[in-house]
Amino acid sequence: MGKGKASNGDGMRPRLRKDGLWEARIITGRNPLTGEYIRKSKYFKTEKEAAQWLRKAAHEVDKGTYITDTKMTVAAWLDIWAAEYLQNKKLGTIEKYNADIRNHIKPGLGHMQLQKLTPHAVQCFINDLTRKKGLAPKTVKSIHSCLHSAIEQAYRNGMLVKNPADNPTLPRIEKRDTKTIPEDKIAEFVERVKDTEYGLLYIVLLFTGMRRGEILGLTWDCVDFKARRVIVRRQLIKGKAAGSQYEMQSLKNDKPRVIVPAQLVMQCLWQRKKQEAAQKQTAGAAWDNPLNLVFTNPLGQHLRQDTVYNHYKRIVADMGLQDLRIHDLRHSFAVNALRSGDDIKTVQETLGHHTAAFTLDVYGHVTDAMRRDSAARMDAFVNTYVVERQKQA
Repeated sequence: MGKGKASNGDGMRPRLRKDGLWEARIITGRNPLTGEYIRKSKYFKTEKEAAQWLRKAAHEVDKGTYITDTKMTVAAWLDIWAAEYLQNKKLGTIEKYNADIRNHIKPGLGHMQLQKLTPHAVQCFINDLTRKKGLAPKTVKSIHSCLHSAIEQAYRNGMLVKNPADNPTLPRIEKRDTKTIPEDKIAEFVERVKDTEYGLLYIVLLFTGMRRGEILGLTWDCVDFKARRVIVRRQLIKGKAAGSQYEMQSLKNDKPRVIVPAQLVMQCLWQRKKQEAAQKQTAGAAWDNPLNLVFTNPLGQHLRQDTVYNHYKRIVADMGLQDLRIHDLRHSFAVNALRSGDDIKTVQETLGHHTAAFTLDVYGHVTDAMRRDSAARMDAFVNTYVVERQKQA
């Protein structure tokens, strides 16, 4: 048969070999470099089996769903994926994925051939993470996300007919109640921290809802005293892997945002400006703040996450609020903003959430209480202006 006239079945019926096996040969495509046909042969004990495979394979080639057999393991593909397809991810994400691959996915599924990975095998892997390893539902979901992304790329590359990691049953994530500084403790907190080493930073966190990485990465060019606004553009993050360094990264949702904070926040930032001037004078030639950071140590170097956290924990522990995390300052801002009358959309944009629906999901208990308060106010209005006037009529 001529080179341009070959069919998927290679113009052949199954062929009986000298060793007694039946050969079924099919064309699966062309070599993109040479233009030559790529042929695949399989061997069977009977002519019927060979013919059945040949018809099925030819149909798959015609539909574009034929997958060339490969012995590649899940572990081998994960190595390729991590090296070639994570370059556009943030440092923290890369480190997290590599840790999930190393500690969980390879030990659980790495030995399997990629093309033999099944939805059931993935489900058993997910179940083992929960039952045998006792991992938290949120952690299990994160590991599955890594696995799914890696296998999805293999599917897109034409190595699989479908992604076997699609839609397993994941453990239910119990929604954790958000903790906040009690309203009657806010003034005490501000009073306690205002003259401490990192007090201005804590006050800014409490009244802007910024994340810790965002406040550590805040630079002076993002503070506009005249317009009374703060632009959140980047965050200063340290990787979780051993030996990782702090580096400036884009925001969690990659979208800079503008915050128009309370006057107290701008006063704190102005106070920090004057504090920095004094530190520069004292440090002299030792001062080094190449990133133009707002909050630094006395020599202009960036602050460490653990140092800021530990200092904060000592303060709240002295207040009897041992369980309060530094991230709870962000929750406190959101709850107080909603209670003060800010609408969900405004709070969402200030916090930098991706959608208002997410903000509602996290702080729905606050809006429920606000609705009840609204209903109580309406009851009072009806009682005053309707019921009482009907009695008088």
